[in-house]
Amino acid sequence: MSNLQETPEQHPATKIAIPTSAATMRSSIIRDDSRYLMKLLLTSKITDASPGKTRYIDNLCGGASGLLIAELAASHSQLTLVVTRNVETAMQLEAEVSFYLPGLDLLSFPDWETLPYDNFSPHQDITSQRLACLNRLLQRVKGAEQQGVLIVPATALLQRLPPRSFIAANSLVMEKGQRLDLELLRSDLAGHGYRAVDTVYEHGEFAVRGSILDIYPMGSELPYRIDLFDDEIDTLRSFDPETQRSVDRVDSIRLLPAREFPLDKDAIARFRQQWRERFDVDPRKCSVYQDISDGIAPAGIEYFLPLFFEQTDSLLAYLPSSTQIITEQGLNQSCEEFWNEIQSRYESRRHDIERPILPPHQAFVPIETLFSQLKLLARTDYNKLNSDVLRKGSLALALAPPPELPVNAKADNPFKALQQHLAQAQNRILFIIESTGRRESLLELLGRIDFQPQSVNGWSEFVEGKARISILVAPLNSGLILADAKLEVITESQLFGQRVMQQRRRQKATDSADLIFRNLTELQIGAPVVHDQHGIGRYLGLQTLDLEGQANEFLTLEYADGAKLYVPVASLQLISRYSGAADTQAPLHKLGSEQWSRARSKAQEKIRDTAAELLDIYARRAARKGRKFKLNESDYAIFADDFPFEETPDQELAINAVIRDMTGSTPMDRLICGDVGFGKTEVALRAAFIAVQDGFQVAILAPTTLLAQQHYQTFADRFADWAVRVEVLSRFRSGSETNQTLKGLTDGKVDIVIGTHKLLSSSIDFKALGLLIIDEEHRFGVAQKEKIKALRANVDILTLTATPIPRTLNMAMAGIRDLSIIATPPARRLSVKTFVREKDQALTKEAILRELLRGGQVYYLHNEVKTIDNLARELTELVPEARIAIGHGQMRERELEQVMSDFYHKRFNVLICTTIIETGIDIPNANTIIIERADKFGLAQLHQLRGRVGRSHHQAYAYLLTPNQKAMTADAVKRLEAIEAANTLGAGFTLATHDLEIRGAGELLGDEQSGQMEGIGYSLYMELLEEAIESIKAGRTPGMDRPLRQGTEINLRVPALIPDNYLPDVHSRLVLYKRIAGAKTNAQLKELQVEMIDRFGLLPDPLKNLFRQTQLKLKSQLLGISKIDAGTESGRFEFAPETHVDPLVLVKMVQTQPQHYGLEGGNRLKFKLDMQAPEQRFQALERLLQQISPGNSPT
Repeated sequence: MSNLQETPEQHPATKIAIPTSAATMRSSIIRDDSRYLMKLLLTSKITDASPGKTRYIDNLCGGASGLLIAELAASHSQLTLVVTRNVETAMQLEAEVSFYLPGLDLLSFPDWETLPYDNFSPHQDITSQRLACLNRLLQRVKGAEQQGVLIVPATALLQRLPPRSFIAANSLVMEKGQRLDLELLRSDLAGHGYRAVDTVYEHGEFAVRGSILDIYPMGSELPYRIDLFDDEIDTLRSFDPETQRSVDRVDSIRLLPAREFPLDKDAIARFRQQWRERFDVDPRKCSVYQDISDGIAPAGIEYFLPLFFEQTDSLLAYLPSSTQIITEQGLNQSCEEFWNEIQSRYESRRHDIERPILPPHQAFVPIETLFSQLKLLARTDYNKLNSDVLRKGSLALALAPPPELPVNAKADNPFKALQQHLAQAQNRILFIIESTGRRESLLELLGRIDFQPQSVNGWSEFVEGKARISILVAPLNSGLILADAKLEVITESQLFGQRVMQQRRRQKATDSADLIFRNLTELQIGAPVVHDQHGIGRYLGLQTLDLEGQANEFLTLEYADGAKLYVPVASLQLISRYSGAADTQAPLHKLGSEQWSRARSKAQEKIRDTAAELLDIYARRAARKGRKFKLNESDYAIFADDFPFEETPDQELAINAVIRDMTGSTPMDRLICGDVGFGKTEVALRAAFIAVQDGFQVAILAPTTLLAQQHYQTFADRFADWAVRVEVLSRFRSGSETNQTLKGLTDGKVDIVIGTHKLLSSSIDFKALGLLIIDEEHRFGVAQKEKIKALRANVDILTLTATPIPRTLNMAMAGIRDLSIIATPPARRLSVKTFVREKDQALTKEAILRELLRGGQVYYLHNEVKTIDNLARELTELVPEARIAIGHGQMRERELEQVMSDFYHKRFNVLICTTIIETGIDIPNANTIIIERADKFGLAQLHQLRGRVGRSHHQAYAYLLTPNQKAMTADAVKRLEAIEAANTLGAGFTLATHDLEIRGAGELLGDEQSGQMEGIGYSLYMELLEEAIESIKAGRTPGMDRPLRQGTEINLRVPALIPDNYLPDVHSRLVLYKRIAGAKTNAQLKELQVEMIDRFGLLPDPLKNLFRQTQLKLKSQLLGISKIDAGTESGRFEFAPETHVDPLVLVKMVQTQPQHYGLEGGNRLKFKLDMQAPEQRFQALERLLQQISPGNSPT
């Protein structure tokens, strides 16, 4: 990047360089561990690997591959490259190597996760990870010797990469005190692939606001905010992309290019020239050529990478010459399969004259080239595929395949196989279990057959230990028998072939989600909005107008007959988004007519009755005495610490609300609304803990057997270290087990029971039921809900749902039930890309292949059981490489459980199923869902189904296949549009409100549809309802004509706005105006000021005026002043009918200082003061408000 010196050696980047002390510590760990590793698999018999030669290692069984790689890496002083046959094996090896050698520097270079010649580009985070990895490899080539392992799938080796000089020449270091030409840097960043945006959220984005530059460098964990003083870097701070608030100061940062190719003038010229040389087409008709000419990178441009460079490199060119290579046997075959895929896709796409493509040998690294480069390095090839076949000259390891030791629950002695094996074994044994919960249950099982394993903390502790049987929690899948070392590893899958484990990858997520239902962030030009006094109009944007010589910003609304209304930004609290009918069907009111007031008074009549009825429910609820659970703070803190992730702010609020409800005196009835996978279960776990530790029982109601089973696993897991008995009532349990559980419930020996609607049957008798948790409430019918209602009288109820049914949502909104929304996504979770398309075989094939090639799994939803087998045959022909399974509700329960379990363990990679998966188990590896006849599903159901994918940090895809648009109903089209538009994370809540709009809200207490809500919009309906309730509570009749709380109208004749040169983005200005206008206290205003200074720089005068004016408004609202008007010499206050100002105070002021004060009419105070400068005006008004406040006498 031209305007900064490239000095990587002098200024190692803080994010990328490893401190010397850490490197020393790390290598000492490796040395420590390698002592034990060397004795286990590789003995002195193995020949040293040398460049140009391949040594073969055979007979690898079970989980030996990870141990072999760890040992080879530990005995090699430089980098070790591991090439796997596919993405899946690469991920598995990462887990295994980090288990055997926990301190090792482990790098991964991900595949693009797109198909050859795809029209999709890889996700930014993948590009970021790849560039960071390439940069670290270049640093290694320069630096001293350092051990490490780089694991890559074979497909990544066949991709062409930019030459090494590209990353070295295009990365720069920025330091405090460095001079910077912002304009030049802006064009430089764009040339290196960074995108200019208004707010920085993702890798590869930057934003310039005045003297502040926000940038999210590739390969960096956090974005940075660079504050300039004139043209010098004053401060460098990292910030949180969710809250946009600064986190920490740093001294320097390194910027890597944002893409794997340049986009500056020279690169564009080279691309155009090479395009014309290689393709015999008219460039004017090629969108790719036109986009690049305009400096835009179109989707799928990565497959044209060679056109940007004179020559390209492969990943091997980035490795130090002393790298040793470890490959898995069958690598040639994997590469050939991928090459065949490339060629077949090339053949099917090569004739498109509007998007010509490069032939395979130019777009990818040919297999011959790759293997000739591999021959130059020291290579070890291990054989795991056919462990019984030995190759000539190979080293055969003394390993035996790990035995299957199934625990058969139906047999007289379930542990017979395990018991015999342990009794005969000559080896020391290590059990590896996936979670603490299952460790506890296995310890209990082993205790029954008189074995007491000792807990250890890691592999090396087990190897040097003496205990005959040990146990450890780790994510290992395959067992291992080391005959020479007399050691054996037994994993869970050997014991419980069909256990299903929920794993979520989640890190800390922080977010201050603005959950105000009335927010304006979704406003598009032309969208309907409601003004509290004038009714429903259309939003036309923000406009700056000169008013009495001062510039002020207004929101422009258009009403019937083209009438315009200008709303000052300080009064934005009067505006809300209209939701009630579809945007196009929203009424448009006439300004100054009776139409709006009639609609409002009609709605208010209805509201008054509803409010009275609601209050009756409130009163009955308040009169009931709740449990008032006692909370043992210290035990609770220990339980909460077991949660392996950091709570998101919304989750924390929900947990605190539940604790407040349960320890309070009224019964809890709370709805937790959170998107699929956002942490609702943790809230339920905490609630269950509070109930159980106070001696009460907990019942958890789930809609399907599969979900009940999953909850059972989760609860058993978390309560493993506590004296709590968790049971499940489902069809998976035998009759005798069910009877035992029922008896335990009556005796009080079972603390937590999980089940389907069987739990509600009258035959079940609880000794002391204190809490009922209902999961996915929208799946239960009216009859079950009536039974639940009967329980409500004396049991605390917690409901969890991703998409509440409209009526539930309404009740929560109206406060009949308490509502907590969890809208913060876990970090690194990406939203699901959603496509609504007509059914098409080519699209289906492409969608399935895209997922399979990155090692993922696919759900294919087909809701017709009678034709499901035909579909399976069709898909087998269409995608022969897919391993297909079928799952539906008419299968026997055990059979279905087996299919789901096999799918979880990746024995199949495509599951054709019915909606049974809607509330099924979590499969983090399934990231594509294809839904046939999507037009037949409701909005909540589509959202729920889409939530089955996207549960890890991979980009997930949902394809909603439909018939021709003419064959669908208008409502179905509307539903599909809504779900395609709501593709952000946390969209469940938005969708539920969309459902309100499409289906009509349904009255809160009656079954008839409410037309009133449509007439005035949902937000205002709720606000009027709240007001009516408050009035009745206070013993007043709800005012039919009394205007809503409008706030104080202020005109000080000073510019009070956010200048557009301070914040150019209209959308951001609108959101901030709304937040300023909606602030309720001075503390909130102060917090907003701090945030704006942090994000956008020091406040300009007009913005300071806006804050001061809002402070005055808050003060005058409390005093009951409806209007303040002030100029350079005089002004007036207008008092509302219900003012809190003492008239005697005003009379005294007028009597003692008649030259300054006077009364006009019955409700105005006039004043004459010197207020020439804006500052004087604010001070004079602040003093005056202080004087007339109750408790102050005039001076």
